[in-house]
Amino acid sequence: MIRGEIGFAGLLVTDDISMKALKAPVEVSSAKALAAGCDLVCHCNGDMAEMAPIAAAIAPMSDALTERMKAIRTPASRAPSLDLAALCADIDRRLA
Repeated sequence: MIRGEIGFAGLLVTDDISMKALKAPVEVSSAKALAAGCDLVCHCNGDMAEMAPIAAAIAPMSDALTERMKAIRTPASRAPSLDLAALCADIDRRLA
């Protein structure tokens, strides 16, 4: 839905999967989150007994995810400096 209907193309990350807000085992919820379009699954409690089944249940990174990861590492280009005086003059003109 986020990618298809909304058109979001950036990195999509779940909330902490170990909070147990979902009733399925964490490895099932993790696999479903990735299948639904998430790129990364957050697992924040550090429980290795949960992390190993999650790692076993998920596929390696896709090429699309690799590209999204590269995109977040690339600094955004800076917007050109605004001419504050011209902007203020334009606002004044519009308000007059």
